[in-house]
Amino acid sequence: MQLDIVVGFFMLGILAQLVRSDLRLPAGLYQSCVIFLLLAIGLKGGAALSTYSAATLVPQSMAVLAFGALLPLLAFPLLYWIGKWTRLDAAATAAHYGSVSVATYAVAVALLEAKGIDYEAYFPLFVALLEVPAIVVGILLARRAMQSNNTNNTARLVHELTCNQGVLLLLGGIAIGAWAGERTATVMPFFGQLFHGVLALFLLEMGRVAAARLADMRGQGVFLLSFGIFMPLLGGAAGGSLGALLGLSAGGIFLLAVLGSSASYIAVPAAMSVALPQANASVSITLSLAITFPFNVLVAIPVYLALVQHWS
Repeated sequence: MQLDIVVGFFMLGILAQLVRSDLRLPAGLYQSCVIFLLLAIGLKGGAALSTYSAATLVPQSMAVLAFGALLPLLAFPLLYWIGKWTRLDAAATAAHYGSVSVATYAVAVALLEAKGIDYEAYFPLFVALLEVPAIVVGILLARRAMQSNNTNNTARLVHELTCNQGVLLLLGGIAIGAWAGERTATVMPFFGQLFHGVLALFLLEMGRVAAARLADMRGQGVFLLSFGIFMPLLGGAAGGSLGALLGLSAGGIFLLAVLGSSASYIAVPAAMSVALPQANASVSITLSLAITFPFNVLVAIPVYLALVQHWS
């Protein structure tokens, strides 16, 4: 089982934080990496959309939307009944685990491309689709607490769901790629050839940030660690099973397992800050960023690929 080279940069970021180095990416460079990765993923997926029929995309997209709504329903009882969390905190965190991490997806794509494994090129569409249903389900799960605290702001929430940076750049990239088609070749030397290098810089900073969050585990460390590992495995198994039922390629099954295993730490926290401002955002981000993200990058992604290759 071999890790992709970009994982080494993530581990270097962790080491830098643990030894208290002053290493960190400038805020502007980090933001530029985020924009680059989202656009690069979207453009490549959009360019591939024109080669697939609606008869293929629509049923698969509907199944993926249902999958995104199911995941928080699996996470919520674990947090609410076993973890004894409040309804607000359990619902908000469950939404994180129903949505996706674009960075985790980017690491998985980098691994497939490094190994020359094919996958359905329209997968960025699924990444975008999985951002929304979990947020909606999370809000519905918290509806009793929301009614008592009157925290719902529909207009702001709709704006956050549709216009936040991640969704806008990803959908924008997909739209531009689908419109331009073969003309995307003129920009792909930039967005394609630099992808792994920019991802490496991004993961360097993510390793540092993840390690910095470890201190937030005090008090609930055992449960947080258990949930932060078990839930990705549950979501990954569900995603892989769905991919097999949809008849995806081995690479596609692997990617859907990775999406099911990941947890959002950008789009969902922004939406939850509008919809459920009383929820404890710190614990949700600690779970997704300090436990689940490293687990996926260092353990789950190579294991999922090994299993898919073994059974395909």
